[in-house]
Amino acid sequence: MSFSNGYLVVFFVALGSFTYGFNNSVIGSVLGLESFLIYFDIAGKDSKSNSITGATSGLFAGGGAIGALLSAWLVNKVGRVRSIQITCELFRGGSVHIAMFLIDRLLSGVGVGFMVSLVPIYQSEISPAEARGRMVGSHGFLIVTGYAFAAWTGYGCYFSPSPAFQWRFELSAQVIAPAILLMGTPWLPESPRWLVEQDRQSEALQILQQLHPSEDESNIHSKAQVELNQIRTQLSIDQEMEASGGRWALITNSSYRKRLFCGCFVQFIGQSTGVLVINNYQVSLYNSLGLYNSVPLLLYAVYLSWAAGMNYVSTFIIDRVGRVPLMVIGLVGSVVAVCCEAAMVAEFSGTSNKIGNGFGVAFLFLFVTFYGGGLDATTYVYSAEVFPNHMRGLGMGMSIFTQFCSTLVYTQVAPTAFDTIGWKYYLVFIIVPFLGAILIWFTFPETKGLSLEDISCRFEGRPVASELKPHIEDADKASVCYEESV
Repeated sequence: MSFSNGYLVVFFVALGSFTYGFNNSVIGSVLGLESFLIYFDIAGKDSKSNSITGATSGLFAGGGAIGALLSAWLVNKVGRVRSIQITCELFRGGSVHIAMFLIDRLLSGVGVGFMVSLVPIYQSEISPAEARGRMVGSHGFLIVTGYAFAAWTGYGCYFSPSPAFQWRFELSAQVIAPAILLMGTPWLPESPRWLVEQDRQSEALQILQQLHPSEDESNIHSKAQVELNQIRTQLSIDQEMEASGGRWALITNSSYRKRLFCGCFVQFIGQSTGVLVINNYQVSLYNSLGLYNSVPLLLYAVYLSWAAGMNYVSTFIIDRVGRVPLMVIGLVGSVVAVCCEAAMVAEFSGTSNKIGNGFGVAFLFLFVTFYGGGLDATTYVYSAEVFPNHMRGLGMGMSIFTQFCSTLVYTQVAPTAFDTIGWKYYLVFIIVPFLGAILIWFTFPETKGLSLEDISCRFEGRPVASELKPHIEDADKASVCYEESV
């Protein structure tokens, strides 16, 4: 595999994103298979069944939170590519009893916690500024593609004459994507920014030259050298800031603290739309709208395929519209859709009104149109790019940790909440995202079109290269804040 094409690299490494999506979504399909529920004795609606159903999502989210925190150490210790290799070896599939299944969900969660942090970090560090949104956006697109594959696999397995095969095959398929990724990692380039941190600058320059293909060879070397100088200059600035703040610089330094808040908040607010509650319990939701057997599984698969398509659309518009406007549009649209969905569930759940139930399904699709098109991939892009190079692993790990903690809370209580207060649980997913949209619009810096080094200037309130006087030509300062601005 040649890595001269950056798009090839980011889409291949996004097999890790696919792994997260497939492993996360697989539970939504298997919970819709009666053979699975009967085998594990959770087919009833009693408290035991609700507790185990909630635990399948809760343990996965808890494992993800652990993995996200550990990834912050691993990614800086051994590098981006080696971290991905180690993570690929964590995945497994298949269970013979409920305890084994729950343990596997926990371990799988740890693995995807690593993966969902590592992939966007790596992608952001090898992508050019002008296309970073689209390239890192492939992370969100492949996540939802993994969702869709899990749903279609579940729908196909539903028609298997073997009840055991219906769910065993789907759980075992969780290892396919990470196995392919592991086999391809020897050909992946290491992050040039991590190499500069390790004082391996000649290797970093060589990789930058290969990641900037051009017919004019002299232009390749010039562009790569300028980018290397930018990385070195910003690293020097960041190291000074870290030295002044000590080991807790991410908390004590006001610029770093703001980045941490922004990275964590966009992950929290994305989950506060109720996206994984809707996803993981969608088959049960269709049941409440009077739809049974293979129909909910089919709708679930179509829903996630549409979500993947909207994520793909977002990768083409994110570098034009910008991160902040796109997230706000996604949040407001999701709030409107959830309002309508709550009204349909409140009015028509458990009835035979086909029109009302049809609108209930339509509003779910409206929700994922806004979430997939405006919010899903964008939150990963934004979280990955706001942190300085030497703290990107820790910052992204903390952001994804926040995501999994939010998921844990929302999904763990969902079965009981739907049982006790019904549609009123949706009010959480209306009020919180609406307030979040206001906060993001008025306080979050825009990062569209900026190099990772220039983004530091945005958070420090300093001008970037495009805002400076045109006579400044020093390559060491071409796209970063002046050193004296620290």
